[in-house]
Amino acid sequence: MKDIDIHIDGELRKKLDDYCEFLLSENEKYNLTAITDKTEIYNKHFADSMLGAVAIPQGACVCDIGCGAGFPSVPLKLLRNDISITLVDSIGKRVEFCRMLCAKLCVEAQFFHERAEDFAQTHSERFDVAVARAVAPLNILLEYTAQLIRTGGAIVAYKTDTSELPSAENACKLLGLQFETHHDFTLNDGSRRSILVFRKTTHTPKKYPRGQNKPRKQPL
Repeated sequence: MKDIDIHIDGELRKKLDDYCEFLLSENEKYNLTAITDKTEIYNKHFADSMLGAVAIPQGACVCDIGCGAGFPSVPLKLLRNDISITLVDSIGKRVEFCRMLCAKLCVEAQFFHERAEDFAQTHSERFDVAVARAVAPLNILLEYTAQLIRTGGAIVAYKTDTSELPSAENACKLLGLQFETHHDFTLNDGSRRSILVFRKTTHTPKKYPRGQNKPRKQPL
């Protein structure tokens, strides 16, 4: 396991402090997180989100599916200003929170209030990287995101460990994906995290992701 060693100081610290304060001030209204201790927010939200930077190339166009309160894409953007981010969520109030958050932090981003499967069909192969954190089991998550990324691009999935990999083998075959690697970390509180990286090797068939909530009802 790797120990997380992200240096947060200067302008990054100020931005994250502002993020934390805004998250806590708006949390009751938007029901964004059960974590309300500032130290835990830094550890379990901010540092955790930034772990994915290890798998994101310079200048990448990144799509965050199920962005929630902006995790992981907004902390990634604060850490890596070279990337561009697009935030997608099916719940309008979360998208609105992210829009206000990014305006407050002077973060450039695009926002979409859409279901993942609908967004993917209208934004096929638009992105270099798709990221997702606490969204769905791995095989379902891969179906939501595969269509979004260009051939040669990557899906970066935030998980606790690698235990879901066997259940995602069939999805990889059907979606034109190949598991590439994983990066394991230990957060400051001892929590384990694994960043799973999937490479898109061929075009994903246009029928994926399926509509009518089939990815969840009938997982690949």
